Amino acid sequence: MKTVVVCGASGYIGQSLLRALESNGVEIRTIGRGGTSDASWSDEQGVADVLSAADLLVNLSGRSVSCRYNKRNADEIFSSRVETTALLGRALARTPQPPSLWANASTGTIYRDARDRPMDEKNGELGKGFSVAVARAWEHELFSAPIPVRKVALRMSIVLGAGGGAINPFVNLARMGFGGRMGDGRQMFSWIHISDVVRSVIHIYEHPQISGPVNIASPYPVTNTDMMRMVRAKLGRQYGFPTPGWMLEFGARIIRTEAELVTKSRWVSPGVLADSGFQYQFPTLESALEQIAQETPRGLLPVTVG
Repeated sequence: MKTVVVCGASGYIGQSLLRALESNGVEIRTIGRGGTSDASWSDEQGVADVLSAADLLVNLSGRSVSCRYNKRNADEIFSSRVETTALLGRALARTPQPPSLWANASTGTIYRDARDRPMDEKNGELGKGFSVAVARAWEHELFSAPIPVRKVALRMSIVLGAGGGAINPFVNLARMGFGGRMGDGRQMFSWIHISDVVRSVIHIYEHPQISGPVNIASPYPVTNTDMMRMVRAKLGRQYGFPTPGWMLEFGARIIRTEAELVTKSRWVSPGVLADSGFQYQFPTLESALEQIAQETPRGLLPVTVG
């Protein structure tokens, strides 16, 4: 791998991927809205030129979902994912030497609220609602693009790592004493450490038999109750008041986000990664939180949604 094109390079996952690739001598090209990008979304031919002769395309573009799903935000969430993916498909069709792999971000929340069994790529059942509709449209644009390129949808679970911050309310609640279970606490919390996100992308590139949806998640999810207990332990808090469902709904409105980010049971099983022999650097939540606590001042544990 000599040249990689990254879209959404300014985000948390994008920055981590860039640092890892550049440290291994990989040339990085970027596509985005900023003036520092090698190509702009408004210039389709420019995007095609940047993609030409690259080895790998990784599209991580997408507006944060940590907001209220009013019409304006919903439209931005949808367009920032679906329209950019559609544009990449058109640009790749104009590229004389397209990359061998197009890895496009998706989300593990595409599956239904699962409390009875894990959802893998073969037997997972897709859910309903706005978030699922966005994810399905997102993946449709990827897989329907009529181009001879290997395609992978990165169905990412919640990404944890030092320096993130999209769901810091988990940590903030624990600091304020409200670090108990959220809702009934039995909802599953599927997650992955940022280092393993980066390593999984490289693993997928190096295993050409992998294509289609790939769940990017730790093999060891935990319940919300256990997750909050581990967070409290890293913060030195033995007890935290639970947050009932009605309070989560009320609080979500105040901080302008959606309660489903916490209450939906995400039980994502990384079947493809497991079958292809992927080795995790941080397989357990305990090991991930320990590394994050060591890397972050005052033991703060930022997390971000994938």
